[in-house]
Amino acid sequence: MSLSNAYKIETERLIIRCYRPEDAGKLHEAITVSVDHLSPWMPWINQEAGGMEGKLDRIRTFRGEFDLGKDYVFGIFNKAETKLIGSTGLHTRAGEGAREIGYWISAEFLKQGFALESVSALVKTGFEIEDLSRIEIHCSVENIPSQAIPKKLGFRLEAILKNNSPDANEYPRENMIWSLLKADYDNNPVKRIAVKAFDIAGKELIFPRSSFHA
Repeated sequence: MSLSNAYKIETERLIIRCYRPEDAGKLHEAITVSVDHLSPWMPWINQEAGGMEGKLDRIRTFRGEFDLGKDYVFGIFNKAETKLIGSTGLHTRAGEGAREIGYWISAEFLKQGFALESVSALVKTGFEIEDLSRIEIHCSVENIPSQAIPKKLGFRLEAILKNNSPDANEYPRENMIWSLLKADYDNNPVKRIAVKAFDIAGKELIFPRSSFHA
């Protein structure tokens, strides 16, 4: 698996970046206020509502996997990075040359377009900076708000599969598989959005089709 080029992504309202240990308090706060909101779709959230040590362990895992090229989880922050708005990722479980975008938004920041803004930025970064050939989004058939994201971004519904999720053995459900191919991305409005990306050293990465002035 190739290493990620982008460690931080900047949009009009957001900083989307690899987690750091000092984010544990923000992660704890975001999860604590979001348990009721997220637990129907992300059952693990019930086990994450505890203390800070669990959040530190989770962040250590996120960062370790990111640096080793195993998986790529990003925190979604406000521009001042004082609040964790949610979490997203370019997950490697979709296979070689592909990523699966996952996302959740804190209950404190719902219905403000942050999920759409975050996923749009990851789609653009995935195709133009990471040179992916395919991006997927998986969501439950019952999760109507989550389905709205791939629909708005031009993804195609490929299949509805039963028990097709990382925790399917414990929490069986029907899962929708949405996909967007690099060949289709060239005609996608997402390529025109304003985004900046930076590598592990803070050096700005150049998008081949766009420019962004903060």
